[in-house]
Amino acid sequence: MSVKNFLHELWLFGIKQAYASLFGGFLLSVMIITKYWYPLESLHRYDFIFLAAIAFQILLLMTRLETIRESVVIVVFHAVATLMELFKTSDAIGSWSYPEASFFCLGNVPLFTGFMYSAVGSYITRAWRIFEFRYDHYPNKSYTLVLVLLIYVNFFTHHYVPDIRWLLLAMTFFMFHKTTIYFKIIISHRHMPLLLGWMLVALFIWLAENIGTFTNIWIYPNQTMQWQMVSWSKLVSWFLLIQLSFVLVTLINRLEFNHD
Repeated sequence: MSVKNFLHELWLFGIKQAYASLFGGFLLSVMIITKYWYPLESLHRYDFIFLAAIAFQILLLMTRLETIRESVVIVVFHAVATLMELFKTSDAIGSWSYPEASFFCLGNVPLFTGFMYSAVGSYITRAWRIFEFRYDHYPNKSYTLVLVLLIYVNFFTHHYVPDIRWLLLAMTFFMFHKTTIYFKIIISHRHMPLLLGWMLVALFIWLAENIGTFTNIWIYPNQTMQWQMVSWSKLVSWFLLIQLSFVLVTLINRLEFNHD
């Protein structure tokens, strides 16, 4: 491949990635803008973000930039995420907190927070369609469901019993180390190890998390007095969450296998 063709493909790859990240990018933009300019005194900032996310979802559906299937993914992820948020932000756990007031909330959790996790599910579902994903050596779906169920449960139980995330990571590597994901940019399918793809997405989410905490959307206990970067250890959590999200999407999207 010539340098010109490589750069052309790389440019198109970035454009498609941006399109797949449309919902997440919108949420992040609203967070940044309202950090520095928010003139509505009669509406809490968190509530504005919640209503803006709903309005943007409706716009995506009306303009057919999002399918009904993708909107279903967002609803499912919103429910799963809100349950975890309620637990993690409870007074007994206090893993992170939301420092501003809100009307649309459950307990300590503003309702817009579920959309932050939904953005991950939305990205995976849209990327799946846009890049026409195919796979080699994808493990038995039943086994993957058991693994991600353990991952989800461990997000709760590690506060009371030993954390098994390193065992879960080892199981993930054993199960997926041969799995290759194929993605179409123009005509031909390119490929990479699926584990590498998950790690790259986890890295971008970690960067977005730094922006989210910097804009005071949520904060960790060590950021209460002064903002500082989110710990690199959070990459492990995001990697496991990406895996959970990806496997949940396989319940809706059919797995296509590479035959080239």
